[in-house]
Amino acid sequence: MAAKKERIQRVPMPEQDPDVRKRNFQEVPLGYSVEQAQAEASRCLQCRKPSCVEGCPVQVDIPGFINLITKGDFTGAIRNLWAKNALPAVCGRVCPQEIQCEGRCVVGKKDKPVAIGNLERFCADYERMHGSGELPPKEEPTGKKVAVVGSGPSGLTVAGDLILKGHSVTVLEAFHKPGGVLVYGIPEFRLPKDIVAHEVNFLERLGVEVRCNQVVGRTVSVDELFEEGYDAVYLGVGAGLPRFLNIPGENLVGILSANEYLTRANLMKAYKFPEVDTPIPRGTDVVVLGAGNVAMDSARTAMRMGAERVRIVYRRSREEMPARAAEIHHAEEEGIEFFLLTNPIRYIGDDNGRVKAMECLKMELGEPDESGRRRPVPIEGSEFILETDLVIVAVGSGANPLLTQTTSDMQLNKWGYIVADPETGKTTKKGVWAGGDIVTGAATVILAMGAGRKAADSIHKYLTWGW
Repeated sequence: MAAKKERIQRVPMPEQDPDVRKRNFQEVPLGYSVEQAQAEASRCLQCRKPSCVEGCPVQVDIPGFINLITKGDFTGAIRNLWAKNALPAVCGRVCPQEIQCEGRCVVGKKDKPVAIGNLERFCADYERMHGSGELPPKEEPTGKKVAVVGSGPSGLTVAGDLILKGHSVTVLEAFHKPGGVLVYGIPEFRLPKDIVAHEVNFLERLGVEVRCNQVVGRTVSVDELFEEGYDAVYLGVGAGLPRFLNIPGENLVGILSANEYLTRANLMKAYKFPEVDTPIPRGTDVVVLGAGNVAMDSARTAMRMGAERVRIVYRRSREEMPARAAEIHHAEEEGIEFFLLTNPIRYIGDDNGRVKAMECLKMELGEPDESGRRRPVPIEGSEFILETDLVIVAVGSGANPLLTQTTSDMQLNKWGYIVADPETGKTTKKGVWAGGDIVTGAATVILAMGAGRKAADSIHKYLTWGW
């Protein structure tokens, strides 16, 4: 009787020590070695009907690229990934694999799932450091021109897909650097800027033109893009309008949105002080409101910017926290404190108009609300004071109206987001598609990329066959 094959344990990715990393901006996970990647890849069962692929919004051939890793064909593995994903180094780092591809992994039913995200990152990193730089093949030029507004994950996906199909693609970015939320929102320790720049450069080498400092809706309108000769327009402008709580004292100095705080820290490189002298509020006793990935990023950034104490204040319980489990775990390891079932009701300032404290109420959970999470209910008489000298508000964001206000013949919903067909990305304006956060509201990188993939397919059909 054949000996039973020994079960291989999931290979953990090495990380910086928490006590060291909480004071630097270097990447936390350090990556797999070749040996570690191949050991982890060997855990894949190569299912005939891979449910992991069904969990991937861009339908990456997961068993295919993992099988190539086991064979040592790393060039083949990255080419396999590129067929469906123009941003594998990004996705391998920031996608919520635990609820998507890895959440469907058959191995995960009896053991820890295959580390699909870690393996995707390995392929992209290996190609960047050791690859030939050879590009995937492109179709013959079609003579059609597409304008992609916004260089975040959905816009870059559309650009990557359409350039391979032979169309001419120009990406218009409002900021001075391309990458959208990948560079202004996600901190260096989670997604290094060099990684994003390399992914953008890959698209440029394919022939995508990237123009920065182009505020569509102000410097040029969507209609003017058509007048300039573009045959189709994709809108992937994100949802970067900050939200606040509208409670007393909100105008005190020392209270700011996570959007502003992270943009200053990341895109404007305040994290590189004194090499880059970007002004950014610094606090000793920092409070972050919210419990999503943006809140975790803000809290962990504040710790690295020199705070002695950082607290997350969230009105629901741990089970309702929307952040990735890995980000919550990393925050806890770095000494971030969690004040759960706590709701701010007013800010308290000093004689100079600066925030010095925050009054809060204790909460308990009632019946589920429209989001499916249990609604927080105030506990009467439970008021208490939290001292703080810097508050970062990370309770979500809304649709920026700059572009939509100048495109009157395109339908919006009641929250100001663009109405688009979920299967094609088509808007109500002929020749215009939209996807990502400007359609769905704030979501994940990979869901924005999935929307970009569907829109790119629809745009290609339109350019080939018509509306």
